[in-house]
Amino acid sequence: MTKLRVYDDTRALFHLPEGVIYLDGNSLGALPLGVAERVGNVITAEWGNELIRAWNSAGWYAQPRHVGDRIARLVGAEAGSVTVGDTLSLKVYQALAAALDMNASRKVVLSDTGNFPTDLYMAEGLIATLGRGHQLRLVAPEEIEAALSEEIAVLYITEVDYRTGRRHDMATLTAKAHALGIVTVWDLAHSAGALPVDLAGCGADFAAGCTYKYINAGPGAPAFLYVAPRHADGVRAALSGWMGHAKPFAFELAYAAAGGVERMRVGTPPVLAMAALEASLDIWDMVDIREVRARSLALGDLLIAEVERRCPELKLVTPRAHEHRGSQVSFAFDGGYAAMQALIARGLIGDFRAPDIMRFGITPLYIGESEIMRAAEIIEEVIAGEVWRRPEYQVVNAVT
Repeated sequence: MTKLRVYDDTRALFHLPEGVIYLDGNSLGALPLGVAERVGNVITAEWGNELIRAWNSAGWYAQPRHVGDRIARLVGAEAGSVTVGDTLSLKVYQALAAALDMNASRKVVLSDTGNFPTDLYMAEGLIATLGRGHQLRLVAPEEIEAALSEEIAVLYITEVDYRTGRRHDMATLTAKAHALGIVTVWDLAHSAGALPVDLAGCGADFAAGCTYKYINAGPGAPAFLYVAPRHADGVRAALSGWMGHAKPFAFELAYAAAGGVERMRVGTPPVLAMAALEASLDIWDMVDIREVRARSLALGDLLIAEVERRCPELKLVTPRAHEHRGSQVSFAFDGGYAAMQALIARGLIGDFRAPDIMRFGITPLYIGESEIMRAAEIIEEVIAGEVWRRPEYQVVNAVT
């Protein structure tokens, strides 16, 4: 298959409003043009004409498996090791529950203060439900490696920090964890579609991720779950839904887990959302993630240099070293929320994370040097001109 040139060929495959510079693809990816047609076909030709027969004739029932294999190629996973469906919160819950069962004699879940809060909330809820004396231990991101010990049951972290863009070294941490008998669970929410991931090569035990950020599958798009093949036939499915049963349509009254990662399916697949995801993956099938990564780093370097030159008031919190950062650039600024509202009003869309982080996602499939340079100009207008101080930008919206 001929590979597309990142940005030069791929920019035309996305819908972006005129006059908008979109640097929030790390939160919600832009709309691939193929989505409307794909979803429309599923609605009219498959659902409309086939009705319930489409579970077989259109392959709806098998979607979690074959879409999972397409995502597996993007995250360096083995064929048959990824399933798709449900939300990221549910998938990390499933992974953590299975990991704790594998290390039942240990009681500590190690995570860091840069982990996405929902991951921590799900861990707290699972620990309370289990009632077996587990503890969620949090340390600073840079202290994770030193905190690994033989009392840790599970290392449970997000590879790329959602606030700062700081990247953990998956290979090193996984190897050191395994040497100490620790099971690993990786959240790839800010990795998949942003940078090369090698789950199989790193020896990861479990991983989960969403598809609505860099993969561009749309709001609320389904999440994915990876289970290393060496574990897949033995892990316990904490959420034992009917689609994870060995014989879902036998309607047996007792649960019997399916083989492999199929046991991690829970409920009915979200067919329309899966169709949108498949349309986005059509683009990913034609690009080289290594080229995406190289362009991301170059564009990030450019944004950092331009903003620091123009706006010394903004403090860079993203690591400068390429190997230590993901695909976003974040600055700390006391007036960050208001400043971001002023930027959005001028057509530059990024986002804000409390208490003071302004985030700019670098998504090379549809962002190039010209957009980065214009973004820096708009940031300078808002910061140097103190536009952000205006009253209309102080109003806090429900979604920041």
